[in-house]
Amino acid sequence: MSMMREATPKSYRMLVMNTLAFTVAFAAWMLNGVLITFLVSNGVYNWSAVEMGTLIGIPVLTGALFRLPMGILTDKFGGKPVFTVNLLIAALGMFLLSKAESHTDFVIASLLFGTVGATFAVGIAFTSVWFPKERQGLALGIFGAGNAGAAATTLFAPTLLKDLVADGNMDAWRELPLMYAGMLVGMAIIFFLLTVNKKPDSSGRTLGQMLRPLKNIVVWRLGMYYFIVFGLFIAFSQWLVPYFVNVYALPLVTAGLFAAAFSFPSGVIRALGGYFSDKFGGKTVTFWVFVTAIVISAMLMIPKMVIESPGKGVLAKLPGTVTKVTENTVEVTNPKAGVKVYHYTPKVGDIDPDTKDILLLPKKEVLQEPVVKVGDEVNKKQLLVKGTTKIFFQANVWVFGILAVIVGAIWGIGKASVYKLIPEYYPQEVGVVGGIVGVLGGLGGFISPIIFGWLLELTGLWSSAWMFVLAVTLFAFVLLTNAMNNPNAPR
Repeated sequence: MSMMREATPKSYRMLVMNTLAFTVAFAAWMLNGVLITFLVSNGVYNWSAVEMGTLIGIPVLTGALFRLPMGILTDKFGGKPVFTVNLLIAALGMFLLSKAESHTDFVIASLLFGTVGATFAVGIAFTSVWFPKERQGLALGIFGAGNAGAAATTLFAPTLLKDLVADGNMDAWRELPLMYAGMLVGMAIIFFLLTVNKKPDSSGRTLGQMLRPLKNIVVWRLGMYYFIVFGLFIAFSQWLVPYFVNVYALPLVTAGLFAAAFSFPSGVIRALGGYFSDKFGGKTVTFWVFVTAIVISAMLMIPKMVIESPGKGVLAKLPGTVTKVTENTVEVTNPKAGVKVYHYTPKVGDIDPDTKDILLLPKKEVLQEPVVKVGDEVNKKQLLVKGTTKIFFQANVWVFGILAVIVGAIWGIGKASVYKLIPEYYPQEVGVVGGIVGVLGGLGGFISPIIFGWLLELTGLWSSAWMFVLAVTLFAFVLLTNAMNNPNAPR
């Protein structure tokens, strides 16, 4: 790639156009998270959790798989024609979505409009070619802020759907994909008219030469990191909508607001992640991203629950006959020792699973109740009073929402820090390497909702999704620390 000595006004104009087009593309890419939840929750279609997860993940799959070929095409022909055509193909998919009737129809339309997710690889390469190496971290971070398009969809699409069907015509939801189709066509026209094409110096190389970096383990390790910071972000950008609806019984519009609160900071803060990466290095920033994500996901994986367990009871110290039972005592008479009074406390603490108060820490309730009655003969060490301990963890919606927003923002920083490393290691193959890293990250966005649905059906716990997050982040963290601490490991 020919590195310019400094960025020019034209460079920044291309950055603005890339970011704007990517924002529109990302908003369209995330539509199924809201739309499928709306259709199922309103009884338009009766799909299982796995079927929902599949339809939510299919556009992500298409966008992921097409990132490598789109990255190659961008390195070969430049970003202007590739980006424009990609937007138009997605618009066709949106049009077909508006006509979908069966689950298969939704699959086909989603596969087609999902190609718009590949604009990420196009924009990464088309942005890098306009900036010198020392400015690429910030430039790519600003471009990646287009992820905020997910917030636009989760924020506005639920309200649009509600307004469209306000008169009782549930079939009016079909107008929403048509709106997205028009938006994509309009953006394609604007992008084509206002951008200048530019190709890297490597555009004349053969396909084999372009794909050569894929033999390097570093590329695949970067892909694993991106599976975490991007793939899981994509997954939860859509999965949080049904999550809030089912776990907290929120209306779809309110759930969309929470999901938008998750998506928007993650997109915007990516520019800050690019700045940090330029200043402190991509590996260091990614390290702290993983540490923070591990801690927060461990907190979020605890579901709302009441745990009931045997507690402290009261045992008879001598054999005898129960002669009196009151609300807080049991009396046992022994022929030789006389009357022995055993005290107990019926209830200590109080839990209310339906409380509206915000509880940051678990609450405990201890119950004790007699298991004997007057006239019973008891032996030494026989149980007189049974103890029960109840622990209540609220998983308050506001606490959950704030933690989710924080981890989303942390992933946003990580998205920039991972991609900062690509032009450093592979300045001539940003499109190809960025493409395969994007593929692996996008696959995370596709696979994760399906895994979430499978775990939900297996465990019955919506929070099982965060258990998965914790497991894969720990794995990526081990890979990263090994690479940082082992001087012989590829970096």
